Amino acid sequence: MKIKLTLLALCAGLGAFAQKQFEPVNPNTTPEARKLLTYIYSIKGKHLISGQHNYNHESEKFIDSVKAITGKKPALWGSDFIWNGTKDPGQDIVTEAIKKYGEGYIICLMWHQGRPSDNPPYGWKESVQAKLTSEQWKELITPNTELNKRWLAQIDQVALWLKKLQDAHVPVLWRPYHEMNGVWFWWGDKKGPDGIVKLWKMMYERYTNYHKLNNLIWVWGANGPRDLPEDEAFPYKHYYPGAKYVDILGTDIYNADYEQKDYNELLALANGKPIALTEVGELPKATILKAQPEWTWFMVWTSWLWTHNTHELVKEVYSNPKTLSLGEAPAYK
Repeated sequence: MKIKLTLLALCAGLGAFAQKQFEPVNPNTTPEARKLLTYIYSIKGKHLISGQHNYNHESEKFIDSVKAITGKKPALWGSDFIWNGTKDPGQDIVTEAIKKYGEGYIICLMWHQGRPSDNPPYGWKESVQAKLTSEQWKELITPNTELNKRWLAQIDQVALWLKKLQDAHVPVLWRPYHEMNGVWFWWGDKKGPDGIVKLWKMMYERYTNYHKLNNLIWVWGANGPRDLPEDEAFPYKHYYPGAKYVDILGTDIYNADYEQKDYNELLALANGKPIALTEVGELPKATILKAQPEWTWFMVWTSWLWTHNTHELVKEVYSNPKTLSLGEAPAYK
């Protein structure tokens, strides 16, 4: 009897653990976003959602390329709030995201945010990939300073666009401050509790508690660690804000750098949460997917679909029985 009761207690404990893992980090998550996250959990180790990133001024170009090569369309549509032109692209993204969601796509949005010390439009090298000094970073994360107020104005503007998507009942895989373990963005390689972890938590609190943005699934997307001069990316663990602030963990992989040790590290850090290939240059071959079965989606970066993948590889990945294309992942809706 004692053994039986112990086993029952163990099973109950495991069940509670699984339920806790399954819950979104925001307890007020909308039904639509909750259903999407539930669906992503349900395909872990079984299926792989296909995805394609698109420039915010070319919403169809690369999806059409996938269709031309494979006869299928990706199930996930990605785009970017980057403001590097003459106007804020937010309304165009909102309009297109609502349209795409209505057509059955999963929506994934990111943001190459301009450096808060700059004014729009934000140049790539001049702002997005520029630097903040240690003193500027400290000012940024200190409430009511000038740089902190400028940062708030930036993120509050994007919050208005995300609110329009919430009003339209569109759940969003939200992927801010990506590749934060690399050295190439102004938010990159900021270790410690007052580094990117602090900035991530500041955005999370502002969006969740102040703006009441409950349609967001929080995706922490790092970069595959690498040791390259002027292009380093460091181990994931130094930049992770913790399980209370992240729904899904991911990584960006370019140059077919699908290192098994990095996959294992991310899987361990996730501790039961889903993991994803949040950006890829070269698609993962069947041998990679067999060795790394827990990826829940991939998103090819724009024209890398053509420039770094053969048609044969694109067809191979999209015809893999594990891969879900548009119309093949309906359960979350």
